[in-house]
Amino acid sequence: MGYASLFYFEMEYMRRLLNYFACMLLLCLATAALAQPVAEPERERIGLVLSGGAARGLAHIGVLKALEEQGVTIDAIAGTSMGAVVGGLYAAGYRIAELETLAIELNWQRALSDAPPREDIPFRRKQDDRDFLVKQKLSFRDDGSLGLPLGVLQGQNLALLLEKLFARVGALEDFDQLPIPFRAVAADIASGETVVFSQGHLALAVRASMSIPALLTPVEVDGRLLVDGGISNNIPVDIARQMGVDRVIVVDIGSPLASTESLRTVFDILNQSVSLLTRRNSEAQLATLQVDDILVQPMLAGFGVTDFSRAQEMMDAGYRATDALQWRFAGLAQPMLEQPRVPSNLKKIKQTPLISSIRVQNTSKVGDEVIGYYIRQRLGEPLDIGQLQKDMGTLYGLEYFDRVEYRLQPEKGGHALVIKATDKRTGTDYLRLGLNLSDDLRGDSVFNIGASFRMNGINRLGAEWFTRAQMGDHQELYTEFYQPLDIGSRYFVSPWLNADVRNIKFTEARAPIAEYRLQRIRYGFNLGRQISTNAEVRFGVGSGWGNADVRIGDPNLPDFSFKEGYYQLQYAFDSLDNVNFPSRGEEVRLSLMQHATELGSDERYRQWLVELNKPLNWGANTWVIGGRYGRTLDAQEVVTSSYQIGGAQKLSGYRENALAGQNVSIGRLIYYRRLTPMRSFSLGLPVYAGLSLERGRVWNQANDLDSGYINAMSVFVAVETPLGPLNLSYGINNDDESALYLNLGRSF
Repeated sequence: MGYASLFYFEMEYMRRLLNYFACMLLLCLATAALAQPVAEPERERIGLVLSGGAARGLAHIGVLKALEEQGVTIDAIAGTSMGAVVGGLYAAGYRIAELETLAIELNWQRALSDAPPREDIPFRRKQDDRDFLVKQKLSFRDDGSLGLPLGVLQGQNLALLLEKLFARVGALEDFDQLPIPFRAVAADIASGETVVFSQGHLALAVRASMSIPALLTPVEVDGRLLVDGGISNNIPVDIARQMGVDRVIVVDIGSPLASTESLRTVFDILNQSVSLLTRRNSEAQLATLQVDDILVQPMLAGFGVTDFSRAQEMMDAGYRATDALQWRFAGLAQPMLEQPRVPSNLKKIKQTPLISSIRVQNTSKVGDEVIGYYIRQRLGEPLDIGQLQKDMGTLYGLEYFDRVEYRLQPEKGGHALVIKATDKRTGTDYLRLGLNLSDDLRGDSVFNIGASFRMNGINRLGAEWFTRAQMGDHQELYTEFYQPLDIGSRYFVSPWLNADVRNIKFTEARAPIAEYRLQRIRYGFNLGRQISTNAEVRFGVGSGWGNADVRIGDPNLPDFSFKEGYYQLQYAFDSLDNVNFPSRGEEVRLSLMQHATELGSDERYRQWLVELNKPLNWGANTWVIGGRYGRTLDAQEVVTSSYQIGGAQKLSGYRENALAGQNVSIGRLIYYRRLTPMRSFSLGLPVYAGLSLERGRVWNQANDLDSGYINAMSVFVAVETPLGPLNLSYGINNDDESALYLNLGRSF
């Protein structure tokens, strides 16, 4: 073979080899291309818009439940008022089951009030309810002017509830870092401008968003007074779009406008005025909806803005309205996982924060150290949210603050627990009024009116000056200066002065001989110790003088004057959850007196008195077992050493304090049933009906008076009004006595 042929052969071989490799390369590339998945179009981002509507907003939970079942993933949430509450909780990682349980089991009536649980408030404040004065107080500022609040409610319990609910994300400042990005909408009451919270303190943002004007006090943030966002943007579609979503799901639960025929009261007009504001801005937002957007409008006709007791019905309505639009959501559905989708940062958020420091931000009359004393959170340990809630109730119960709030701030080594105590702008001096009336249906009646005035915060330790006055059958003037000796008010001193005028029946052998008008003036000094929030013990000395004049009866009976001086030991325990209609807790009171001649007393004698009440509760039914037992251990002038009993549930059938004796005993069983639902929240008032069975006796040491045991009973109907309980009772006893009682104030 020649060189030319050999060269041709080699070139042909190389060409074929190159073609082979080229084909193999193309085959590999084609195979690799076929192996690559086809790129899917990017998923649409979905924004959820939740409108305001007070209790009707619980329907949002049913909407969320249906959306989850249909596989719709929410990428952003914007909410107003109750929409901010539900939306904020869902954005913070709450599951549907948790939200349903919360809506049904939450005591909404307590949440939408300012009073902390009675068992949490300081013992001294519990004693303010121990007479017939009504519970509502008029506040006065230091300059003597009447203080009027910016809202019917300060929102104290609501703020604490929101802090507790959002505790798992309390340290987050950027709402885009929540499991679902979130916006809360409020309004500036001064300018009417919409205020959108995208960062800051989440619980505060939600609280501002639902501050219904005139009902809830506005929230001050950066110098602006913020109220319910419904007055400026009740359906914040535009806010959701600003969060970068492709389409929105809008839930409109706003109240419809009332007809002319249904506008009958001033409250109807006020509600209609608010509805007009919200509907106008709502319709403007709804007009911006696009073809791909979805509007959900649950059928909520017949549901009011305070119908929290119908939570399940409203959630069901929200679920049905969303389920009926299932065909609209089909294109948005994502594959359902066997386990619920958990955002990657949720586990981190749910960790209980460690408290490394406690700070106090205080603008009130009392010192920072007083506030810090009541916070029992230990440093270096996880946040004890239950104990902190009780501590907040105790602090607020001191009645120096508009609000007492807390929040968490991240810091090196853990979190700072910041306690913010805001001075009470309406003033801390309080006036209370009251009255009671009883009539024995035989022309003999008892009528008393009274008032008390308390000056709070006289110094940084929390000194008080309390004065009570009463006119009528029983006249009294009592004043006391209460000075704590330490920052926690554990130890205190209290000088006091009491002027008292009352009628005392003088009886022998069950026959009334005369009625004395007993007048006495006493003064004294106590040293005391408060024990937690439930008890107090006092030891003191007292002195005084007085006279007793025959008012009705035998003119041969002498008028006389007397002097007194005594030592006194008092103990009181009170853990009742409600002073008027308790369902749990106990009450015990003990008083020991030694009248001593070395203190100026005319006679030396001893007295002791014990009282107790124990409620037992089963649902709406309550039984109260209780009694009173008083003894005078040595012979002494009857008129000046007598105890008094008589009146509704205190030997019913007799008029108030109709019986007097040196020794008294009474045992009683009171039953009452709450006629209104236990957990409802509406403008209706709690109503009770019940009866009492009583057995008691009065006898003397100094003469032969002994009433024998008297059996009595009563029936009553009571309404717990904003002023206090209004109690109408009718009582009879086996001494052929009967009486009708009307009490406004203390019930039993």
